[in-house]
Amino acid sequence: MSSATPGEARKTQLLTLIVIGSNVVGNVSLSHGMRQVGKIVSASPLDYARAFANPWTLAGVLVLALWMITDLALLSRADLSFVLPVTASAYVLIAFAGHFLLHEHISVQRWVAIVVITLGVVLAEETPPRTTEGQSEHLQ
Repeated sequence: MSSATPGEARKTQLLTLIVIGSNVVGNVSLSHGMRQVGKIVSASPLDYARAFANPWTLAGVLVLALWMITDLALLSRADLSFVLPVTASAYVLIAFAGHFLLHEHISVQRWVAIVVITLGVVLAEETPPRTTEGQSEHLQ
């Protein structure tokens, strides 16, 4: 098991917060923009290209690009088995944003699922971010 310095641990925490925040903001923006664009039921790429003309959709795509970059950086510092459960808190925050910002109805069953996800995030957060040795392992 590797031990991270306080500076490395702080960088990992910051990256985790950026991954979670950009996931939430990007997906909420994208959803809001697509609601304004309306249903796209054709297979025409032009209809999807027109969706990018909506500023909310474009902002969502750009923020999700930031999410992907920071997710890559986080995965270079921490195990996948740590990153995915901990960043699952974004799903919880997205559900709250959907309910309070986008006025979506959330059923009792979904609220129960959100509580279960939250408990899983809390459990995963208590584990070390990296349990494997070395920064550059290669898949064989």
